[in-house]
Amino acid sequence: MSIIRRGTLAIGGSIGRLLFPPVCPGCQAAVTGSGTVCAQCWPKLRFIERPYCEVLGLPFAYDLGKGFLSAEAIAEPPPFARLRAAVLYEDLAARLVAALKYGDRTDLVPLMAGWMRRAGAELLADADVIVPVPLHSGRLWRRRFNQSAELARRIGRETGTTYSALALRRVKSTRSQVGLGVSQRQENVRGAFQVIDPRRAEIQGRRVLLVDDVYTTGATTASATRALKRAGARDVDVLVFARVAAGTA
Repeated sequence: MSIIRRGTLAIGGSIGRLLFPPVCPGCQAAVTGSGTVCAQCWPKLRFIERPYCEVLGLPFAYDLGKGFLSAEAIAEPPPFARLRAAVLYEDLAARLVAALKYGDRTDLVPLMAGWMRRAGAELLADADVIVPVPLHSGRLWRRRFNQSAELARRIGRETGTTYSALALRRVKSTRSQVGLGVSQRQENVRGAFQVIDPRRAEIQGRRVLLVDDVYTTGATTASATRALKRAGARDVDVLVFARVAAGTA
């Protein structure tokens, strides 16, 4: 890059920071740089760290030993191999999800995807391809973008992992999962996803990393996982920004 080019970018960046100074995504207070959270909002995020269930990524209060599984994973093993989440779905994390999904705050993607990349490092190391949980075409038209796809695209770009935006399709227009019980959620998304034949080569024999914004009961994730496995995926891991705590779904 030429000196003139670098200088132009530097001037442009300075003007941009002057006109649009960086603010905390939680409270809009001024911060030193974009993609950061202020000191007052930081404690409102509960990052998920070890020890946790090796399958569902549920945090434990104390270390129960390597490979220990949660009661939820033992009672009802999921169709996917492992799930990891950056934070618990509460307080500021819930507001960030809502701001991205319903408030068109795509500027939050780098911040959220960065935390997801850290939480899912072991999954990304094994992944052959990243696939987002898709929206139905009607809902995508209304929202204008798929928040899960934006997160997945960013993670793929930053890690160099193959990103397949169209491998998985939502072929059934489902109602919102908000307010539905567990069995209602499962029925709502039954048969909702499909890998069409022209895209099977992107999935067959590969370890897929399925990306979504939130994990609640797991109904959507399970339905999407089964569709990927029917298409020949060797295995499926799941990476989300936030997940609910045990017993709160």
